[in-house]
This record gives sequence, structure tokens and C-alpha cells, in this order.
Amino acid sequence: MAFVETGVVLFMVMAAVQVSYAAVYKVGDSAGWTTLGNIDYRKWAATKNFQIGDSIIFEYNAKFHNVMRVTHAMYKSCNASSPISTFSTGNDSIHITNHGHHFFFCGVPGHCEAGQKVDINVLRVSAEAPTPSALASPTVQASHVPAPSPSNASPLIALRGAFGAMGLAIGILSLAFYSYV
Repeated sequence: MAFVETGVVLFMVMAAVQVSYAAVYKVGDSAGWTTLGNIDYRKWAATKNFQIGDSIIFEYNAKFHNVMRVTHAMYKSCNASSPISTFSTGNDSIHITNHGHHFFFCGVPGHCEAGQKVDINVLRVSAEAPTPSALASPTVQASHVPAPSPSNASPLIALRGAFGAMGLAIGILSLAFYSYV
């Protein structure tokens, strides 16, 4: 009976870890979605590690802005004539459901051209084990290594993916097994 209870607890822990994978990103961080302050949304997106399941939040003044999801060609030319979808609440949450580029811009005339556009790129994460050469790191003097930025940290990054969940499950199972032996 104790083994069944342990299995149920393990399942609940794994379900909780699965839910915790998703991150919520506010576009532009504290500045939000705006043309004020010269926000570099390309730079903002480059510092993030977007994954399937994440949510992208666009916060803005709905009187002056909107959010349009567009194709790559429309994104490059700031063409707002036929967006894939348009959001206009001022607090729009977009759930990422697939890999690849997700292009957004403000459809108010002149805003996209002023830089109010963002490319959310969701990379595929390889489940293959790294090769020994990939594990070798080059020699770098400590004085040239920048300190990590807390704003760029991704919570629970070590637990992301199948291997992280499997490792957690194996650890819990072995702990449960040895506590009963």
C-alpha cells in the first residue's frame, strides 16, 4: 500500500513540475508595450529563453496602441493590412503553443516603423545528450567573464524538458525506495 501512496505522490509532484515549466514574460519588462523611451524589443527578446507553454503579456495604453500578430514579410515591412490576429485590450496574454518565430507589432501608423515590434523565437530544445566535445569549455580568464544578470535568469531551467522531469522522478523514487528498505 505504501508503494501505491508513493506512486500517487510522485505523480502529483511530476504534475506540479510540469505546470511550473511555463514562464510569463511581459514584453518590454517594466516599460511595457510602448513607443516611449526607445525600448529595443529585439534586444529584449534576445535575452529570453522562450519555450512552448510560456505566456507573452503585452501591457499598454489601449487608446494609443494595439498588438498585431503578423507574418514575417508583414513584420519586415511593417504592413498592417491583414494581420493574423489583432489584440486591443491593453493587457493581452498570448500563450505560445508551437516552435518558431512569432511576429508582433503595433498597428498604429508609424509605431512599427519606430521600433514597436517584437520577434518571439521559440527554439526547439534537443533531447540528445551532449557530445564530449560540446561539454569541453574554452579557457577564459575570470576577469573577462561577466556576472550573470538576475533579470535574464530562467526559473527552474534545470527542470525543463523530459530529462529534468525524469531526473526528478528518479530521485524521488529512489528516496522513497530507500526510506522503506
